[in-house]
Amino acid sequence: MNRFSMIGRRLTQAIPSIIGIIIVTFLLTRALPGDPAVYFAGPAADEQSIAEVRAALGLDKSLPEQFWLYLGDLARGDLGVSISTGRPVLEELATRLPASLELTLVALVFAIGTALPLGILAATRPNSWIDHLCRVVVTAGVSLPVFFTGLFFVYIFYYIADLAPSPLGRIDIYFIAPDHVTGFFLIDSLIAGDLETFRAALAQIILPAVSMGVFVLAPLARMTRASMLQALGSDYIRTAQASGLSRSKVLFAYAFRNALLPILTTLGMVFSFMLGANVLVEKVFAWPGIGSYAVNALIVSDFAAVQGFVLSMAILFVVINLAIDVLYTIVDPRIGMEG
Repeated sequence: MNRFSMIGRRLTQAIPSIIGIIIVTFLLTRALPGDPAVYFAGPAADEQSIAEVRAALGLDKSLPEQFWLYLGDLARGDLGVSISTGRPVLEELATRLPASLELTLVALVFAIGTALPLGILAATRPNSWIDHLCRVVVTAGVSLPVFFTGLFFVYIFYYIADLAPSPLGRIDIYFIAPDHVTGFFLIDSLIAGDLETFRAALAQIILPAVSMGVFVLAPLARMTRASMLQALGSDYIRTAQASGLSRSKVLFAYAFRNALLPILTTLGMVFSFMLGANVLVEKVFAWPGIGSYAVNALIVSDFAAVQGFVLSMAILFVVINLAIDVLYTIVDPRIGMEG
């Protein structure tokens, strides 16, 4: 089975999961406390006005009727209109998703760039100070909530040391956002050749990215260390060493490549965790992503916004798992793609 057939099969297998997510999300949003019609009508509205708003939103219909109408809207690519902003949910998600993805990807780059060297060094030097440091980092990473880490960094680097800009969004108020090309401020500012805006966007994203990166650094470092220890103790490594190969070739061409599969599995899981953790980080740093948008929608029982957020997250999970499956076949072509 080639990669294209595998991709088609994985997408087909994901369809029942997405259908289940649509059904469960629809039912759970209807179980949320509060009445969106009351919020939309305003605090001074009477019962008749609230009833008219409820009818306009389609909330006066039975659940099966509401669900059928919702499916019809999904088939047309219409995720509804957010009652809290008055804008189409699809437009809101398209505007805010690049902010969340940029934050998540920068945090992931930081986590990978720190966890992999730390895990490899700890595995090659067991019981050394670097190994003990790895254990301390792993313990701290899994013990500290991501919102606490974010608040701690804000207190130290912004309030005490004054080394970081104010945690109020993607770019400082003294700068103008770059022209929209990709939606990623770092990339768009480089495309525009505006290095000052690039530095401002980079300074703004460092603290939230590190706060989130520390959250996922721990499982990556732990898995890297464990996988490398197992690989370094294998017979083929001793054979490679006995053959006179250089230490770097043995370490990276043989040990690290064979240890990469469980690391990739962990990477896929932590990326999924990050898409959930960015909700807390975005609230701490006033980051205008889809996480903070979803929290605001939950507060006012904004059904369309919540359903659109969950559906977009489900699609992202499918894409991430598909990318991990493809990476498996690149790292080790012997892996059967039928399973």
